[in-house]
Amino acid sequence: MSGATLLRMAFAPVPRASVSDHVFGQLRDAIVSGRYQPDETLPGERELAGAFAVNRHAVREALRRLQQLGLVRVSQGGATRVLDWRVHAGLDLMLSLTQSGDVLPVATLVRDMLEMRACVGIDAARLCAERGDPALTAAVVRAAEEYAALAPDLPRMAEANIAMWRLIVRGSGNTAYLLSFNSLVAGTLAVGDVPPDSRAAELLDVAGHRRLAAAIAAGQGTAAARHARALLTAPVTTPTTAPSGREARA
Repeated sequence: MSGATLLRMAFAPVPRASVSDHVFGQLRDAIVSGRYQPDETLPGERELAGAFAVNRHAVREALRRLQQLGLVRVSQGGATRVLDWRVHAGLDLMLSLTQSGDVLPVATLVRDMLEMRACVGIDAARLCAERGDPALTAAVVRAAEEYAALAPDLPRMAEANIAMWRLIVRGSGNTAYLLSFNSLVAGTLAVGDVPPDSRAAELLDVAGHRRLAAAIAAGQGTAAARHARALLTAPVTTPTTAPSGREARA
């Protein structure tokens, strides 16, 4: 498909308050949705500027951001070639989409990201038990008790759950895990919107969170990983009614 043909695709008028953001967002969505296929060449800067009715600087900035996300490659001659996001993009693409109210066009995205969260969390819990200093592991125990006091308020428990896991991931001493955790949290688990009641089986297991914290404080890495697995692989559903007690599982 030629650049002239690609240019026939309709683009929405650009709001002047955020010209570059608008150009970037539309091109990003067109690439991720498959309207622009890998190895195709985008129209040139002049053509894109005309299509969006913006100056070339705004287009150039948008293309630079697309290149940073791994969606395009700008060659020396100025041609911009589309890359396969499944090969070249990272978590920052997913975060960019989530922050703008979009998600990747992948039917299993919720499942995939919760599985990634589980993989990071399980090993981070083990490492926190083995590496965490006494002050940090004591903070995890306090966080678990503060978490328990919020049951059965799922929205508040979801916030406290993030705070507790942030301590655990920090205690793991693994920078890659910490950065992944930050991306997951910044993107609302990076799956668009997973309401707290959909995670009720995990969030309302107050006893499980206490067992996890106790294992970490005792330096029991294997036990901490086991308790983390039980929490992070709990089924994601939408319950019709919330348990009435302070703890769903004693």
